[in-house]
Amino acid sequence: MKQADFVSLVVPFKDKVFRLAKRLLVSREEAEDATQEILLKLWKHKEKIGQYNNVEAFSMTMTKNFCLDRLKSKQAQNLKIVHSNYTDNNSSLQQQLEARDSMDWVSKIMEDLPEQQKIIVQLRDIEHYDFTEIAKMLDMNETAIRVSLSRARKTIREKLNNIHSYGIK
Repeated sequence: MKQADFVSLVVPFKDKVFRLAKRLLVSREEAEDATQEILLKLWKHKEKIGQYNNVEAFSMTMTKNFCLDRLKSKQAQNLKIVHSNYTDNNSSLQQQLEARDSMDWVSKIMEDLPEQQKIIVQLRDIEHYDFTEIAKMLDMNETAIRVSLSRARKTIREKLNNIHSYGIK
C-alpha cells in the first residue's frame, strides 16, 4: 500500500481514534500519544490493512485495547475520563453555562460507570457508531450492547436528575 493510499484510508477516522482515547485516558497528551501509537501500528502493518473489511472498526478496537492496557499499567494510576467537546455557539451565556455544568456532571457520573459501559456510551452516543460496529469492536453481541447502553444511560439520567432535583450530592 502506498503512503497516499494509507493516508486517504486513515485520515477520515483519526479524530475518532483520538476522541475515544481521550474518553478513556487522562489527558489530551495521553490521548495524543495513544493516537500516535495506533497510527504507527497501522502504518507498520499497512500491507496487511487491506485484509480487514472495516479498517475504522479495527482501528477503534485497537484504540480501545491500547487504552485499556494503558489504564491497567502502573503509570496510569491517576487517569480519569474526561469529555469536553460539547459546544453550542447559538445559545445565551446562561444556557452555555448550564450546558457546560451538565456536561461536567455527566463526565463525573460517567467516571463511576463500569469500564464497558463507558466505552459503549462513547462509541454510540459520542462517535455515533451503529450497534453492529460496536459489537464487532467489543466482541459482544448487539443485545448485550443495547442492554449495557440502556443501563448506562439510565444511571446517568437518574444521577443527573438527583443532582438537579436535590442540589449537590
